[in-house]
Amino acid sequence: MTALRRAIALNAVTFARLQFRSFVARPRSLPVAATQLRAYTSTSPRRQNAFHSQLESTPNAADILSSQKTGTPATPQTLTEKIVQKYSVGLAPGKKVKAGDYVTLAPHHCMTHDNSWPVATKFMDIGASKIHDNRQVVMTLDHDVQNKSDANLKKYRLIEEFAGKHGVDFYPAGRGIGHQIMIEEGYAWPATVTVASDSHSNMYGGVSSLGTPVVRTDAASIWATGRTWWQIPPIAKITFTGILPPGVTGKDVIVALCGLFNQDEVLNHAIEFTGSEQTMASIPIDHRLTIANMTTEWGALSGLFPVDETLISWYRARATLAAMFDGASKGRINHERIDELEENRLVADSGAKYAKELYLNLSTLSPFVAGPNSVKIATPIKNLEAQNIPLDKAYLVSCTNSRASDIAAAARVFREAAKDGKPAKIAPGVDFYIAAASIPEQQIAEEAGDWQVLLDSGAHPLPAGCGPCIGLGTGLLEPGEVGISASNRNFKGRMGSTSAKAYLASPEVVAASALQGKIAGPGWYQKPEGVEKVIIGEGSGNHIADKAVSIEDAFDKLIGEVESMIATAEGAGEQSSSPAAAEDESLTDILPGFPEKIEGEIIFCDGDNINTDGIYPGKYTYQDNVPKEKMAEVCMENYDTEFRTTAKAGDILVTGFNFGCGSSREQAATAILAKQIPLVVAGSFGNIFSRNSINNALMGVEVPRLVRRLRETYKDDAEKPLTRRTGWRLLWDVRRSKVVVTEKDGSSWEQKVGELPPNVQEIIARGGLEKWVKAEIEA
Repeated sequence: MTALRRAIALNAVTFARLQFRSFVARPRSLPVAATQLRAYTSTSPRRQNAFHSQLESTPNAADILSSQKTGTPATPQTLTEKIVQKYSVGLAPGKKVKAGDYVTLAPHHCMTHDNSWPVATKFMDIGASKIHDNRQVVMTLDHDVQNKSDANLKKYRLIEEFAGKHGVDFYPAGRGIGHQIMIEEGYAWPATVTVASDSHSNMYGGVSSLGTPVVRTDAASIWATGRTWWQIPPIAKITFTGILPPGVTGKDVIVALCGLFNQDEVLNHAIEFTGSEQTMASIPIDHRLTIANMTTEWGALSGLFPVDETLISWYRARATLAAMFDGASKGRINHERIDELEENRLVADSGAKYAKELYLNLSTLSPFVAGPNSVKIATPIKNLEAQNIPLDKAYLVSCTNSRASDIAAAARVFREAAKDGKPAKIAPGVDFYIAAASIPEQQIAEEAGDWQVLLDSGAHPLPAGCGPCIGLGTGLLEPGEVGISASNRNFKGRMGSTSAKAYLASPEVVAASALQGKIAGPGWYQKPEGVEKVIIGEGSGNHIADKAVSIEDAFDKLIGEVESMIATAEGAGEQSSSPAAAEDESLTDILPGFPEKIEGEIIFCDGDNINTDGIYPGKYTYQDNVPKEKMAEVCMENYDTEFRTTAKAGDILVTGFNFGCGSSREQAATAILAKQIPLVVAGSFGNIFSRNSINNALMGVEVPRLVRRLRETYKDDAEKPLTRRTGWRLLWDVRRSKVVVTEKDGSSWEQKVGELPPNVQEIIARGGLEKWVKAEIEA
């Protein structure tokens, strides 16, 4: 019987392949889909029609598939995989890395900022005494630069002394934001892996450096060994079509992506941006940096642009300036290095596999604003203008949008509004705060007169640094106030009071809003003829190409299903003689010191996208040596002030989807541990929170079914507390990789969950990565 099943299945595979070849060989016209164009108000991600101009002179399906198969490497790789391949160590001979692989990375550079001293403390605690490669490490002071307290100044002094002792490149407070320094000084270089202990390391992707965040414990490991661990995430390709219209910026692009693809489409993915030469040339490097920077808010782990002529030209200009003025960066940014970059460009292989593909037609985009208090809400500026939303504070700050070009755009707003030779002024009752991304960027703005224009308007200058963006220093939002910022993150409470409303927009919209005293644009947008809706969707934006690939995918799926029939048929014969084998339960080996089971009462925080600011407020992040009792007291404070009294030691915290998104602060994990909560269960986790949890010995498991069941149970309750004691209990059987949930009425059900591998168990059992590394050094 098995032989007969195999023969039938093989015939089916052969027939399917022949049918597919016959189909793509026949010339045929593929009708344009009648799918309605997706407007900005829609949320379902579907492939959409392109403009007619995008469909002209497009090859047919057979030509596309033929071209895709020509010269495809045996193991085609994405650009992300190729860069990771270069910086992975200890790979088996001939191994080609792919998404999902765990690798040991030796990054090109690792940057730490105000958290350098906590990292140094970890470094010393694990028994390390010498930095493995001091050329690999960069230290910048940028977050709390307005804080002149003795404690902060002492920390800054300790960091500078440590950097000097170990010969590490060091940039003092006031020099600029670390990410901007990494770009302008040439540390983040195309086709390299560059990491930082900060969530906006994604920004390096704007210059085609694979930038991704690590956490403090990872940074200490890199200092000590030159290496850390990384799992290559699933990779998404984002195709841009069209060109940016006048008055539309990179900030509008990423705000639109966050707000229109707002169903976690790229959560925990690595992103690769692509498009035609003409399309990509319409996105200047400063705009690419903005887009890459805010892929963090979109939920991604990196946002990689290609090496193209626009990038090469940008570097050529910087190399010439560095050579002319004998700049400190000339050893890293020079024409010889750019020549090598041009000659050895890395590009994704034809046939490389992506977890998903999305597209955005830039020509259909207009200025957008994110908020209030969420990047998942994106609204065209024209709609908000009509609402006459009064403004209290405006901010032109952060590594996202405070370069010289951004300052110039803001200054242009006030120049155009000036009358009779008198400078235009900020609207009464509005405070406008400005801080350059770095001193060199501020100097460019000063030489152009742009900085002075903003000062003349009444703007408040702040030192080059993070400041209000991280919720530190002067000018934070007070209760009930409305603010608009050119920064990257508008989570509730991020920039001040949790009862304030924060919006995000481009520098020119921020400036125009400060000028008019309400959320408004400068009126620069020039709408292309025929554009009525934003065109986005799944695929590449080339309808015929997407149709051809979908046909191939459908046949590949059919072939895969038939081949699965073969495996099933063969397996049936092998298993028939041993019926007991099918009943065996796979068991996970449990290491000594690791619990086989964890059990407790469920406390439910019913919210999606609860970010690290909600878990551990930013105002405490850079206060060192906060006692555990205080950490426990403020845990989840920005999410729910009642959490401190509702949650009890030993509870199992259950929450929604994308829990722990946002910044890289380790205290998001350690504050939960301080609350003596041993396990967090979520529909899904933000990747950086998962990494922090493992590194700090906090256990977590994803059980989407439990979240949905709890929501169904309480959906009709009149009271909707942010934190709820449920009376339910959860048992995680680690050995059997399952959870058992007992509901309040005594009924129970089981759910299989992912296996906790021994290497992760070992880190948790040792008390976290820091103690694990220490044990390895001492061994």
